[in-house]
Amino acid sequence: MRVAIGQDSHRFDFNDNKKKLILGGVIFEGEPPLQGNSDADVILHSVTNAISGITCVNILGKISDDLCLKDGITDSSVYLKEALKYLKNQKIIHLSISIECQRPKITPKIPQIRSSLSKLLDLPEESIGITATTGEGLTQFGQGLGIQVFSCITTTYVIIK
Repeated sequence: MRVAIGQDSHRFDFNDNKKKLILGGVIFEGEPPLQGNSDADVILHSVTNAISGITCVNILGKISDDLCLKDGITDSSVYLKEALKYLKNQKIIHLSISIECQRPKITPKIPQIRSSLSKLLDLPEESIGITATTGEGLTQFGQGLGIQVFSCITTTYVIIK
């Protein structure tokens, strides 16, 4: 078994009226989007970084920059799928996510986020834990300026025949 932690954070872009706020592949209507060249899905970025912690192949960097800036791919699920390719004979068996933000309210959308992640990772929903906190407003994330996400994944080796 292996365990790895991923983290990502983005500031809100209060001036962009065209981009959508996407978290874990789920659109949050009526909220400001996050700054970034891609869709800035901070949950998928955090999970991608956790997978990179297992595989030791950094996806968010040169690989995602090439996909985004050279090929025009801004969908963060593509970066996640790229990270999954490097797992080889390892399978994700559990994912835990902790989100810090003042806005949006995460709890009402947790079932949708779990469902989205379940499909992307081929992982049962009951193996995906998601918590959310405002951090009592102690950080800029808790003060409503952006979103920070930590992800912890557990993998196990599988026998490939």
